[in-house]
Amino acid sequence: MVVYNAQTNKMLVDEIVDAHVLVIGSGGAGARAAIEASRYGDVVLVSKTIAGKGGCTTMAEGGFNAVLRDQDSTGVHREDTLKGGAYLNDPALVDLLTREAPERLADLVRWGAVFDVTDDRQVAQRPFGGQRFPRTCYAGDRTGHEMMMTLLDRLDATDTQLYQEVSVVDLVTSENGAVAGAVALDRDGDPILFSADATVLATGGGTQAYDISTNSAAGTGDGFAMAYRAGAELIDMEMVQFHPTGAVYPYDARGRLVTEAVRGEGGILLNARRERFMQRYDPDRMELSTRDVVARAIATEVLEGRGTSRGGVYLDVTHLPAERIETRLPVMLEQFLAYGVDIRREPMEVAPTAHHIMGGLRITPVCRTTIAGLFACGEVTGGVHGANRLGGNALADTQVFGKRAGEFAGKTQEQSGRVDPARADGVFRMLDAFFEGAVSPADVRKDLKLTMWNQAGIFRSAPDLRTALGHIKRLADQRLFAASAANLLDCCTVRNMCTTASLIVRCALLRPENRGAHVRRDAEVVTVADPATSPFGHTYVSLAREGIERREVPA
Repeated sequence: MVVYNAQTNKMLVDEIVDAHVLVIGSGGAGARAAIEASRYGDVVLVSKTIAGKGGCTTMAEGGFNAVLRDQDSTGVHREDTLKGGAYLNDPALVDLLTREAPERLADLVRWGAVFDVTDDRQVAQRPFGGQRFPRTCYAGDRTGHEMMMTLLDRLDATDTQLYQEVSVVDLVTSENGAVAGAVALDRDGDPILFSADATVLATGGGTQAYDISTNSAAGTGDGFAMAYRAGAELIDMEMVQFHPTGAVYPYDARGRLVTEAVRGEGGILLNARRERFMQRYDPDRMELSTRDVVARAIATEVLEGRGTSRGGVYLDVTHLPAERIETRLPVMLEQFLAYGVDIRREPMEVAPTAHHIMGGLRITPVCRTTIAGLFACGEVTGGVHGANRLGGNALADTQVFGKRAGEFAGKTQEQSGRVDPARADGVFRMLDAFFEGAVSPADVRKDLKLTMWNQAGIFRSAPDLRTALGHIKRLADQRLFAASAANLLDCCTVRNMCTTASLIVRCALLRPENRGAHVRRDAEVVTVADPATSPFGHTYVSLAREGIERREVPA
């Protein structure tokens, strides 16, 4: 039992949980990490939601990229990924992604995942944007859900100790600065102290910092913020992918993902004049251009007055056979029928929505961060996808690097002493302070989301970014109020959202070029014809330093 002592103004923690490996996050990456780590010792997995429900994996509809056909190759997959990422990717991480993706897909199939197959019983593959060959494996448009159910079944077969609806609010470091565990809150607001030899962050992304987002309510950037406060270095946080096609209406469904599989199956984009406008932006690839290009194209059509009255464009599949829509896109059919739109007979209305953060924790090929004791995998990491992620690479990322994070965290030697509860006093003081605050976290959250959408969205400028940064700082300085212990998590979440938003904007100011998902209207280096020749590398930010890598470029 945990007690808040009003007389001493202190929170007391009675529950201390020890493990060899602590995994934070239960999406595709976290589940895969826990499965692998369980081979090496006791594992505790902490999930902010019911396991598998809060992350983006279960919501991912499109598919899993893997080279399975002789006409394709891992080298071509590598080249597509680097080109799609505007050559900002870490080549070593891309090598691992493309080389190991087929093996990780085979793991899922062996564990019972059911993917669509061809007539000769081979895993079926569909085309996605930026690919020279169809290499996206799928289960209708429920691919992520199929993967997640398979991973949870496999996780149940391990001895992993699962803490559900428990939210980690901060990492705890040892005297030498190594991560030694974490402090979490259960759904009643009672704290739990976790102690571990190695900790794996698999907390997903943070595009809930934007007003319109595909992320679940759990996508609030917790991992970015906690790792930053612990001293870790993050890279390329300015690289926020806006998925081209999010639902426009009804209001409560704004931003809900309309999978790239719709375009992969032959869907076409039309403006309000019924012009197939991608001809103007990428006549070779059209609707299967990369997401950054398609999102900017749609935004431009709307800004220049060729959008619909609701601020979107049309995504049309009415020319496809009804049977194909029903079998290949059943979730989309159901989703739009609920909105009163039968996509077999009328087009969908879509617009860009904040979707994925390509930046994140700087990691090595064994998923080590820049802090001892801390590993990371999935969307909370940077370097894999560069300046723009190809559709289908995220699910592969969760499995390739989830497996590697779990393996190398599991191989960490046992530590003596692990975590001293006194090292968590700063976290408890922070929690205590929320009881004496004055500002509703809901009000700060709303203000922050609008600020990010209006001033740090698809098109950016230094004046807008500086204004946003100043406003975010003012919001972060607000004394958030928790009416009860159960409200503490809201305060912690908004605190993390402010930190994540600040990291995005700071890094956006550091990069003076247009590249991938990052477009500055006032760029010093206008859109690079060949991004491989850019003089800039990763942006980086930590408590100790921030800046942008530079390199010599041949004249």
